[in-house]
Amino acid sequence: MKKIIISFTPIFLLTGLFSIAQDLDFPVTAPKHYICYSNENPIVIDGVLDEQDWKNAAWSDAFMDILGPKGDQPYFETRMKMLWDSQYFYFAATLEENHVWGTLTERDAIIYFDTDFEIFIDPDGDNHNYMELEINALNTLFDLFLKRPYRDTTKVDIQFDMPGILSAVHINGSLNDPSDLDKSWSVEIAIPWEDMMEYLPGNRKPMDQEQWRINFSRVHWETDIIDGKYVKKKTDDGELQRELNW
Repeated sequence: MKKIIISFTPIFLLTGLFSIAQDLDFPVTAPKHYICYSNENPIVIDGVLDEQDWKNAAWSDAFMDILGPKGDQPYFETRMKMLWDSQYFYFAATLEENHVWGTLTERDAIIYFDTDFEIFIDPDGDNHNYMELEINALNTLFDLFLKRPYRDTTKVDIQFDMPGILSAVHINGSLNDPSDLDKSWSVEIAIPWEDMMEYLPGNRKPMDQEQWRINFSRVHWETDIIDGKYVKKKTDDGELQRELNW
């Protein structure tokens, strides 16, 4: 069975999304790794991870706060797993959530304004020329490309598109219904190698035993229920409460 070795590093090092991270004293630790095996049978992208190949694939560790051990640890669990074959790079994730909601339905909207799941693909690990993908509980996608990290004040290429991408969301509960409690939502994504080929090392698919650098993030907004609808929480000063980044 073929495999790719995936290396993880703290997301702010990859993207520079949050300037606060640059001012904190983080210990230098070896990045975590994940062995991504090739699937033996076709994967149906329906948000339900019921294929045997998915069952055989290991879950990642639970996501932690973007600030690492110094941050407050998440109160909802998020985990992911990966597979690959000759056509697609597959991603799956399960996000615990007692109120699953979403508002954004337009492709390439700024999806992190909703609670979302995010993937950052930097195959050669140099922090440059990497792809980002975001998805919310409505299965709305935002794909973009960065030549340099956010912290380098680079312009984000939101015209970048992966036209052959397949995605689905399955909700263990209900969507946008504050009257009940939900358990989780799961994401299933297949990215065609052809959609990424221009940006891959050597403009080719990965080879067995090759090591890539990829990272993941979950953006979580806390909400109140007002007049039967979800509303993002505000601070005592009336400002929108900042999102949590896990």
